[in-house]
Amino acid sequence: MDPDHQHAHQHHEHGHHDHAAHPHTRNESRVGWAALLTGGFMLVEAAGGLLSGSLALLADAGHMLTDAASLTLAWLAFRVANRPADWRRTYGFHRFQVLAAYSNGLALFFIALAIGYEALHRLREPVQVLAGPMLAIAVVGLLINLAAVAILHGAERDNLNVKGAMLHALSDLFGSVAAIAAALVILWTGWTPIDPLLSVLVGVLILRSAWSLTRESGHILLEAAPAHLDVRTLKEELVTVMPGIEDIHHVHAWSLTQDRPMVTLHAKIRDAADGGRITAAIKGHLRARYGVDHATVEIECAACADGHRAC
Repeated sequence: MDPDHQHAHQHHEHGHHDHAAHPHTRNESRVGWAALLTGGFMLVEAAGGLLSGSLALLADAGHMLTDAASLTLAWLAFRVANRPADWRRTYGFHRFQVLAAYSNGLALFFIALAIGYEALHRLREPVQVLAGPMLAIAVVGLLINLAAVAILHGAERDNLNVKGAMLHALSDLFGSVAAIAAALVILWTGWTPIDPLLSVLVGVLILRSAWSLTRESGHILLEAAPAHLDVRTLKEELVTVMPGIEDIHHVHAWSLTQDRPMVTLHAKIRDAADGGRITAAIKGHLRARYGVDHATVEIECAACADGHRAC
């Protein structure tokens, strides 16, 4: 292996160790604490919403109930991902993190729609809101949500599962800010429609987050190519930079998780004696340029064994 490839390999192995060991444990712990904080305050906020008559508080409490469940799912995903591979699940359980992130995105969609529905009902039939208790509970909620966001801030934010947890925590934070703003407006002016109107604004912000999370996790679940890896460019690169390769075909690229890209391909070569060298060179290129640690390369000296249609 040449020095550049060796350095890239060592760097990637070091990075892989960091991602697989210490950050994973840190992610699990921080998501667990965020789930406990969210679930505990949800009970307080629900009681406060019923007492004050505030939709903003009730909406945020319902939101936090689902968020607590979603954060618990995210924590469970990290626990399950630690389980070793077996004969039925040869890739292990790492994809469970992506499945949890996708489920969290769907939950965010449901929360936003439920808030919007209830807000329309409140605009048609306004109810009395006790702004004083509403403000006190919303301020405590803001502090709890700030603590949850701070805890998750120290986790590995490129991880989709952590990203889903952070989006839930941030949407809770927005809900608390909206409840505080609504309480202050009601205290100063007595205008109660501000409560459902600000709830709708929070719902729109949640929808935006939900779309981003489900799109990214759904992309991985559909086994689409990673965003940084264009198979058309890859085919041209390999033929251009590696002497002895006549054609690259039957290329498939996907991700096990957002940070574990994988590739399979067929390479037609001119001289069978070069097969081992070219295989090593292709894998080195994939590792150094695209961060692909798991690649399957099939060397061919004649027609493609899978036939013209497959290739």
